Amino acid sequence: MAKIAVVGSLNMDLVAVAPRIPVAGETISGSNFFSVPGGKGANQAYAAARLGGDTAMMGRVGDDDFGRAMRANLASVGCDVASVRTVSGPSGVALIFVAENGANCIVVAPGANHQICAADVSEDVGFFDGCQVALLQLETPLDAVTAAAVAAKQRGVRVILDPAPAPEAALPAELLEAVDILTPNESEAALLAGLTPGPLSAQQAGEIARALLAKGPRTVIVKLGEQGCLLASGGGQRLIPAPRVKALDSTAAGDVFNAALAVALSEGSDLTGACQFAVKAGAISVTRMGAQSSAPSRAEIAEWPTTP
Repeated sequence: MAKIAVVGSLNMDLVAVAPRIPVAGETISGSNFFSVPGGKGANQAYAAARLGGDTAMMGRVGDDDFGRAMRANLASVGCDVASVRTVSGPSGVALIFVAENGANCIVVAPGANHQICAADVSEDVGFFDGCQVALLQLETPLDAVTAAAVAAKQRGVRVILDPAPAPEAALPAELLEAVDILTPNESEAALLAGLTPGPLSAQQAGEIARALLAKGPRTVIVKLGEQGCLLASGGGQRLIPAPRVKALDSTAAGDVFNAALAVALSEGSDLTGACQFAVKAGAISVTRMGAQSSAPSRAEIAEWPTTP
């Protein structure tokens, strides 16, 4: 079986590029439009497989052209899609607006993604067998995410949870206790700690990380965009800086980070080395447009300068 198991969402991303993000009630002219496979789960599975990780995905797509295209795209990079099942109805889609400075806003219509449940995870016998790392997110029903975390943990798998989209309520204790590594971005970290979301300094991220560690995860990695990431565990904290790049589109940068983190850990890297690999992968991804189309290859990461 695969070393990296991903349970999560598959969406077709419909992307419009404009000078800025429109405000409510406003119509503006854009400069480009394209569609590309996305969804946080599929983004992570695709990026991990593209980086050479032995990867399998569990999820749901609809019986439409989007669903067939998304399965085929994952398979094209060597991801095992046997557990990506087709259900009746539409596949998930994401409407993404990208500003010319790289900022974005996203609306997700989940479609088939909401047809996976805890029983489906339990019935997919053997999905986590032989696995080293499990990647989870919150674009599928919470009972399925929790069931996947618990099932993976019971099999000795290292569980990484990307708490995105940011939860509106506290995450279940059962889920957090099964998580080895929690990887929120700035806004998600603040919300999980009961604070108002916004940009964080490394010091603020460290304070929030300590609060999140008390909720159950063994390690917290706060993704800080151009600052890099803050790695926190019982042994202390460390800021891992990111390379300086010109951002074009931040869509899926966090997913690429998580994928690279999982690949490095599955290959025996320690957490510091895995974070260094992950911030480099994430930085490269923001220099190009799209979600899965922005995922770098292993060779690109190897060729990138080693200093921030």
